[in-house]
Amino acid sequence: MSILVFGKTGQLARELAAYDGVICLGRGQADLSDPDACAAAIRAHAPAAVINAAAYTAVDKAEEEEALATIINGDAPGAMARTCTALNIPFVTVSTDYVFDGSGEAPWKPEDATAPLNAYGRSKLAGEEAVRAAGGAYAALRTSWVVSAHGGNFVKTMLRLGKERVRLTVVADQIGAPTPARDIAAACLAIARQLREEPGKSGTYHFAGAPETSWAGFAREILARAGVECDVEDIPTAAYPTPAARPLNSRLDCTSLEAVFGIPQPDWRMGLTEVLKDLGELA
Repeated sequence: MSILVFGKTGQLARELAAYDGVICLGRGQADLSDPDACAAAIRAHAPAAVINAAAYTAVDKAEEEEALATIINGDAPGAMARTCTALNIPFVTVSTDYVFDGSGEAPWKPEDATAPLNAYGRSKLAGEEAVRAAGGAYAALRTSWVVSAHGGNFVKTMLRLGKERVRLTVVADQIGAPTPARDIAAACLAIARQLREEPGKSGTYHFAGAPETSWAGFAREILARAGVECDVEDIPTAAYPTPAARPLNSRLDCTSLEAVFGIPQPDWRMGLTEVLKDLGELA
């Protein structure tokens, strides 16, 4: 079946583009700052399902551009979802752990109360709420710490800095899990296909890698697997101030996704190996 994907150059969209039957729309075909254009694109293509893999992702810059971030992350997914509802096709949108305030140590469940700490999180939550309100077959898939061989991301940054320096300082009190974009892409497609047959599975779900780690722990694993000799020093978030506050607890409870859709958590360490192979960096 044909699946229309919003996004073309991002980490998730690049992985989705590898599948047959997937049509990816870049900004030239559908600019998310123009929600009406996104709705028109869906009507023009008349796909079997729609996946929104595009977003405003500049977390710190969003503190200054919250209005624009909210249009892209909030209004556009809402327009997409309403159009899909009218056409009776399922809609899958990708959200984030940043909708939570990061308190406590327990993994966040999909039904837990949201309380974003920053503008980016607020904009993504607005998108979730708009999609739910559309009333059609949908899935809002929250994920965390997305990594791949595409674009700019933490893996590439650590590899570059690790080769330039003998020691890196990395935040160690933010706990969550990396999630390979390749696994997110497969999950989104599986969800879209199942929703066509069983729209009653609609809802908000979590999908993140396992096991949990810190950014510092992730950095050590990246450097070790790439054979880069560089020490990693743990530092607290307070020692690395950023314009946008980050949640300390980004653990996500993914049990409902496996129970409903049969999609288990991926081992991010296996995904990291694949990413390093793609980059030609595996030791």
